[in-house]
Amino acid sequence: GHLPWHRDSFSNSSHSLSQPEREGMFHRGPGLNLTSGQYTAPIAGYYAFTTTLHIVRREPRRKGQEWRQSRLRVLICVQSRCQHNSHLETVSRLESSSDLFTISVMGTLYLQAGQYASVFVDNTAGSPLTVRSGSDFSAVLLGV
Repeated sequence: GHLPWHRDSFSNSSHSLSQPEREGMFHRGPGLNLTSGQYTAPIAGYYAFTTTLHIVRREPRRKGQEWRQSRLRVLICVQSRCQHNSHLETVSRLESSSDLFTISVMGTLYLQAGQYASVFVDNTAGSPLTVRSGSDFSAVLLGV
């Protein structure tokens, strides 16, 4: 099943960031909220985050349309404040002829108790995207 995307606009952002719905996605680790798709830190500390998104471009390419300029940023942000707080991100160029892309982000973030981290996508491609089931978001406490 394909999963729809929500669009959340952020000030100071040249592109809208969208957050995927988490229904049907596979999660690991305590503190993960399957409803909101967020990880809420039970205690303050350093957490190892990993996300792997399988993304499908839903819009068929029109004849002669160029994808070479398209970029996809995947971010793991704290408190949904990607501009202001520390975050993890990766940028992938959508230059392949395929319509299925797999993008991974991993790294360490410090969270205060009660703070949450969630995955956002900055879609500069402008075409509708779908997150496939089998995508993954996990968090593990490394130490306080």
